[in-house]
Amino acid sequence: MTGWSLRLARATDAAAMPGIERAAAVAFADEPSIDPARTRSEADYSRLIRRGHCLVAHVGEEMAGFLAAEPFSRELHIWEMDVDPRFGRRGIGAGLVRAAMIDARNTGFKALTLTTFRDLAWNGPYYARLGFEEVTALDAHPRLAGELANEVDDGLPADRRCAMICFLD
Repeated sequence: MTGWSLRLARATDAAAMPGIERAAAVAFADEPSIDPARTRSEADYSRLIRRGHCLVAHVGEEMAGFLAAEPFSRELHIWEMDVDPRFGRRGIGAGLVRAAMIDARNTGFKALTLTTFRDLAWNGPYYARLGFEEVTALDAHPRLAGELANEVDDGLPADRRCAMICFLD
């Protein structure tokens, strides 16, 4: 972890999260279904931070990235993971995900879940390299099926979205 540090998010971190989310959205500039101006609000992030499973990464005193997750029964769901492009390619994103895995395992969760684009290198294939697999039997995961349906209702392309899961041994 040379050059950056990681910790649980604090209430005051919520203010910086929408800006990092917007900055990270530049990777989606060619995606017509993504509106980089549409991010979660500070209040949304505050609510997630209160749930106790959000992480932030810092380079020096500056927040470089974050992971926002929420418990659902025996699973911890990653709603958002972003790294400010100025701090990209340093392993911060992978570090956040691996730390979330440790947190989830230590807290007694059986899996981490998320939804993402299956075809973008920094989405589906990236998470697969970190141990996630695509959920193909969505009837066995109604919560994830519902989340994908909500995303389609919000304008994301159904054929390119997927749910992923990482079982924690």
